[in-house]
Amino acid sequence: MKRILISIILCLTLFPALAQNLHGYVYYQNPNGKTESLPFAQVYHMEREKLIETDANGEFTLRLTARATLIATYVGYTRDTVVVEPGTAEAKFYLSGENDLNESKVTAMQSTLPKLKSVKTEVITAAGLCKMACCALAESFENSASVTVGYADAVTGARQIKLLGLSGTYTQMLDENRPVMRGIASPFGMSFVPGQWLESIQIAKGPSSVINGLEAITGQINMEHRKPTDETPLFVQVYGSSDKMFETNIASAVQFNEKWSMINMAHVGGTASKMDHNEDGFRDEPEDLQLNFTSRWLYYAPSGMQIRFGGRFLNDDRLGGQMNATKDNAFNLINDIWGSNIKNRGINGYFKIGVPLNEENTANIALVADFNHHEFDSFFGMRTYDAKQNSAFANLIYQNEINETHKVEFGATWQFDDLNQVLQYQDFSRRENAISGFGEYTLTPGDNFTFVGGLNLQYNSLHGWLFAPRANVRWSPAEWVTLRALGGRGYRTANIFTDNLGIFSTGKGFYTPSHPFSGSFEPRNLSDLDLLEDAWTWGANVTFYLPFGAEDTDTYLSFDYFHNDFNKQVIVDYELSPISIFFYNLYGKSFTNTYQVDFSVNPLERFNITTTFRYTDAKVTLMEQGLVERPMTSRYKGVLNMQYATAMSKWTFDFTAQINGPMRLPKYAAEAWGMETSPVFPMLYAQITRKFKGIDVYVGAENILGFRQHHAIICADNPFGFGVDAGFPGAGDVFDASSVWGPLMGRKFYIGLRYTLWK
Repeated sequence: MKRILISIILCLTLFPALAQNLHGYVYYQNPNGKTESLPFAQVYHMEREKLIETDANGEFTLRLTARATLIATYVGYTRDTVVVEPGTAEAKFYLSGENDLNESKVTAMQSTLPKLKSVKTEVITAAGLCKMACCALAESFENSASVTVGYADAVTGARQIKLLGLSGTYTQMLDENRPVMRGIASPFGMSFVPGQWLESIQIAKGPSSVINGLEAITGQINMEHRKPTDETPLFVQVYGSSDKMFETNIASAVQFNEKWSMINMAHVGGTASKMDHNEDGFRDEPEDLQLNFTSRWLYYAPSGMQIRFGGRFLNDDRLGGQMNATKDNAFNLINDIWGSNIKNRGINGYFKIGVPLNEENTANIALVADFNHHEFDSFFGMRTYDAKQNSAFANLIYQNEINETHKVEFGATWQFDDLNQVLQYQDFSRRENAISGFGEYTLTPGDNFTFVGGLNLQYNSLHGWLFAPRANVRWSPAEWVTLRALGGRGYRTANIFTDNLGIFSTGKGFYTPSHPFSGSFEPRNLSDLDLLEDAWTWGANVTFYLPFGAEDTDTYLSFDYFHNDFNKQVIVDYELSPISIFFYNLYGKSFTNTYQVDFSVNPLERFNITTTFRYTDAKVTLMEQGLVERPMTSRYKGVLNMQYATAMSKWTFDFTAQINGPMRLPKYAAEAWGMETSPVFPMLYAQITRKFKGIDVYVGAENILGFRQHHAIICADNPFGFGVDAGFPGAGDVFDASSVWGPLMGRKFYIGLRYTLWK
């Protein structure tokens, strides 16, 4: 007994000598090798199954008595694992950003352009999305001159983008490389993607790759959502603004084990009440309520096989029009009230599987499948438009990285669209089936040169055989300069109603002239139109990486030029008649030339300045006018963004200034408003963010100068008839709310909170 007692006393005496405090430090290491501490990072002790959190300086202390495996994590960064032996006094973890490698970044603190990508790609990360209120994808481009966002009309609240001077319908929208926002889902599609659901947005100008289909004419915008592997069991964001907009987003990621993980995300938001600041009798924004839910799953096998699947449910209900309009249109019409009610409902499901064919994963095969059901029920004054669309997509891809120099990808794609649409008892339904075979070859003889060439051959049940070649070249003759060139062909099937939603917010009839350019305007059935649109796009870019600034590789000067030329296009002509809108196929030329310059520098640590300017020359051939400037297309746009963050980003200050150039107004609008072009106008934005432990609080203002288009609706006092002038109605005597060239809302203030529970 005495010996046992002595042994216990001896062990207790020696234990403090064996145990020792470990001092740990967690850093962010950028691509230049510079480091910055990460406050409130997570460190997991595997053997004890214990979670430790670093302090505001990225430091922690742990008492060790045995060998320990420690894993440091931070949302948006890679992990770092360190095995620590007893007696170790210090451990350092170095985390890098998940998007640091081989792609460009537009983060909260910096904006860089890629050196290794063959296509110039602008990437807006989750941190970059936090620069603005970013309630939805449509509001995520204030800092970009490449993408211009405006309203489709002054009634519905639908946002539309323009890239390379053309409508967003010519930009292919991708959700993690699955085509989305097609057909009747396109008018409000960008409003149905909450900004806080996204991990990044990738903008590539030009036709890009053939792998995802033929519909990229002006470019591709790919959205990357929060992943099931995010180590955030709970994320909550709430937002409210002075224009009575509100939203709440909730995300929860769960890792069940090494194989299974899941993330659920929910959104509720909208505009709580009606407003009429310009006193024209119409709501400035529709009252709406949106409910949105998605669930995404990941299975990862030890063999390297991955299975991703998920689903989404959407319901959106918006009421616009005159202030006393209701959702009961019979009541509206009896009381001579012009109202608009739009209901969007959608269900989506997807499945993706990737299987490595060798241990090195240099060869693999993947299948991507997607199904989408969307319903669009609406009325606009006396017009009704109801549509349902079922779409299916499947893509089988084989990839083989033969060696560091040669890589091939080829496969097959099936795209199916069943569209049922009725406008005022007229049936415009159609069914489209398309099967494609594609191949793409990548040549990379060294880090300074890349060539990507691809071909896509499609048989379309409506249009027959379609052939699309595309090519991209990148060359870096020196480390400080990168040159790129690209070219290719794109096709799409026009959806004349939802592509041009603003036509419903008018009192005009819809017609097709019998003999374009012959002087005959006898109406024909709209179903006689050829809906195929076919265009070539060419472009070039040169980027100089300049040797000055706080972080050398973050200083760049970039020049772009893109030319788009249509072989076939559906023309929507508002100018042929003051009381009608004519649809016809292109007879003549339709092209755009886009020039852009970008400059970014960090003059001081944590202080970034980015400025960009874009000029667009857009021309189209219209009946009775010939080749003219494309109406409602801004000639230029300039953006200046400045951001400064204090140490450890406790405080972040953002400021953005825009200058928006003039656009040619359609004839009827020019006559009604007494000006041929819209005025040049500025837009200012500012935001301040304060970080606490797990909580970000932000306040901001949009359109600080309060500039807005005061009289966006022509003949607002008589939406069901012609104006007060006697005889044949003139340009300003027919109701029209489709000519929106500026902001409809004035100055807006907002406040929001983001709470993150770290794993």
